[in-house]
Amino acid sequence: MDKIWAEMHAAACAACRPRKISAHVEAGSVAAAVLSSSGKIYTGVCVDTACSLGICAERNALFNMLTCGENCVERVLAITADGKTAAPCGACRELLVQLMPDSYKNVLIMLDYDSGKIATLGELTPDWWI
Repeated sequence: MDKIWAEMHAAACAACRPRKISAHVEAGSVAAAVLSSSGKIYTGVCVDTACSLGICAERNALFNMLTCGENCVERVLAITADGKTAAPCGACRELLVQLMPDSYKNVLIMLDYDSGKIATLGELTPDWWI
């Protein structure tokens, strides 16, 4: 495992703090870290709402990156509350593809941190719908 993945994992673990916000909102049961092309790591957590207007941790991390003025992603790592790695859902993959339509296939996705299993977004999403 290289140093960057370890840093991303540590950042995601630090952000993963499951909590109940209200009777209708929970947050932090999934946390994500994305590595931008500048080398900065951005984090985000999932926000689950009763009305389904929540957000996945990966998209939250990507929006954090976009808010800070960056738009190119090199790596994505997400963990669940039990510390297991999770692959991005279809909506998160779609956002990554739309952010980087010409280079999304090269984005590295951590599938299993414990074993070091990595895939490219191109392997997970070989054909974009547009």
